[in-house]
Amino acid sequence: MNTVLSRTVGTIGLLGMSAVALGSEPKPAAPQEPVGFVTGGVIGGFAAGPVGAVIGAGLGTWLGNRVHRAGDAAKADATVAALQTDKAALQGEKSALLGDKQALTETNRSLTARLDDLTHKVETAQNAKTDGSEVLDGLQGDILFRTGSAEITPEIAHQIQVLAQAVAKSPELKVRVDGYADPRGTADTNLKLSEARANAVRDLFLAAGIDDEVLEVNAYGKSQSVAADNDGYALERRVRLTLQAQGGAAIAQVGQNQ
Repeated sequence: MNTVLSRTVGTIGLLGMSAVALGSEPKPAAPQEPVGFVTGGVIGGFAAGPVGAVIGAGLGTWLGNRVHRAGDAAKADATVAALQTDKAALQGEKSALLGDKQALTETNRSLTARLDDLTHKVETAQNAKTDGSEVLDGLQGDILFRTGSAEITPEIAHQIQVLAQAVAKSPELKVRVDGYADPRGTADTNLKLSEARANAVRDLFLAAGIDDEVLEVNAYGKSQSVAADNDGYALERRVRLTLQAQGGAAIAQVGQNQ
């Protein structure tokens, strides 16, 4: 009985000393450390007296630290996993954007050739010294854009200016400028985007000396969209140019997807 009593008294004393030590410690400890220290001290005190209490308290603190570090490691692993997922998503978006840019570059090369051919036809009709409006009426050319953009590439801008200069020599012609957008996004956003695209092309014609009265500018947003995949969307992010005889209707219908 005396032995048990002495152990109990010794343990309670150690617990009191521990509480004082913990209360005066300026450095904040992890929650597991004081819990492990006190728990280990109690168990050690009942198991092996004051000496056991000291050993138990030390073991409890050590175990508490291990638990705390294990929790931090789990959080760190979760953070790393989340960052890796974000990195993979960003790399996927980057690859998609690069592919979109490459496809647009290749398509613009083809469009440059078409615009050059359109310019050549205008100049040929003019050199024939006849009214070429009937020959040129209904001829079309498209300018494509990147997703969400109204920016025109330098080579396409140059080709538009060349075409505008050729058209300026034929007062019997007018130019219809129709802006479109693919179906992604809201109707209001796409309408504004198609307006910005059409206005960007119009500004190039004006800069080349075309009178504003010669230009008819329209914006359709996504209302004319019929595409169902990314390849189709690329062809709908466009401005379509249509040459028309003054006072006449274009032979080819405007606003229909090709």
